[in-house]
Amino acid sequence: MTSLNITYECVPYGAHLNPQSNVLVLDVGRQTQPGVIDHHHPEAPPECTASLLVKNPELILNHIYPDHQIQPEKLPPLKFVTHRFPDFDAIVSLFLAEQIILTGEVDEDMVALAEYTKLVDSGSLPRTYDLTGTPYAILRALFSQIKQETETEVNQERIRIGRQFIKFIYEKTLEGYEVFDNRPFYQATGAYEKVIKIIENDYFTYLQDLRRSRAFLLDLPLSSSRRLKRVDALLVQNPESILLKEWARRDREHAPLHEGFGLLITGNKHGRFMLGVDPEKGVNLKGLADILNELEKNKRERTGRPFVAWYDGNCPLFNFRIIAGPQDGSALSINELVEALKSYQRYLHQEYSLQKTS
Repeated sequence: MTSLNITYECVPYGAHLNPQSNVLVLDVGRQTQPGVIDHHHPEAPPECTASLLVKNPELILNHIYPDHQIQPEKLPPLKFVTHRFPDFDAIVSLFLAEQIILTGEVDEDMVALAEYTKLVDSGSLPRTYDLTGTPYAILRALFSQIKQETETEVNQERIRIGRQFIKFIYEKTLEGYEVFDNRPFYQATGAYEKVIKIIENDYFTYLQDLRRSRAFLLDLPLSSSRRLKRVDALLVQNPESILLKEWARRDREHAPLHEGFGLLITGNKHGRFMLGVDPEKGVNLKGLADILNELEKNKRERTGRPFVAWYDGNCPLFNFRIIAGPQDGSALSINELVEALKSYQRYLHQEYSLQKTS
């Protein structure tokens, strides 16, 4: 079978990139056009990058084959660019892009893989899915075993492991297997017993994270109307669980409203904060990033650090449901973040009415 000569490069999140010959930019770049295919910007369709590729393969083909004459085996060396620490969408996009270049078409199994990836990337993985038998969780567990030390080595190993795994499940879908929610299938292969055990044990790691977390209630704006809805929020510093988001959203026992945590806030020792709401709750965080950016700017001015903005989740797929702190680590402390949430809450109570039923 024809193979391509591809090298891989990882760049910072949110990097603005333009098309270049023989270079394909995926899941980063802040544009959606031939050669640069990203959904993290306001003008993008409500898709993840993988689903963009299968719905618009010309974004790849018109860039890689501008004269429509050359055959895959005649292509020069290619470079695929994605963001640092490639996630599930980035890995699947790298795989699908290669398949599209090789075959010039999109088959139904590629579409199924992209649709599953969209569920993952939007945070909408069904709660009924067994985490020990679904590709997203398995890949997270595989990534957790990477031992490389430098970021460059970790990025390249993620790509190697990820492409190998996605290739495996794609080939199994071609053979007719159900791979998206099927623990017995992964058990039967004999290759994923250790990974399944990692996922099972990770639930207990989540419980340990929970013991040093902060749970509280927060009223957030509904995306469908100018009203507020009360949700369970969970704040965890330096979480160790690799599937914290999934366990928290399924956790009806420990969430105050017993509906699963609708807002998850995490921070690490480098000041890298992430906030995300469960799409099932129908709420968003619109306006919070403005408050955080104002506080960030003021504090950095006092300390002489150049300003780097928080990402506000302003793209159709996310619809302000996620907020990511500055890549170089926020100048704000966890207590200042909590105070920002209180300010946001006061603003919302002034601007919106509270939905009486949670």
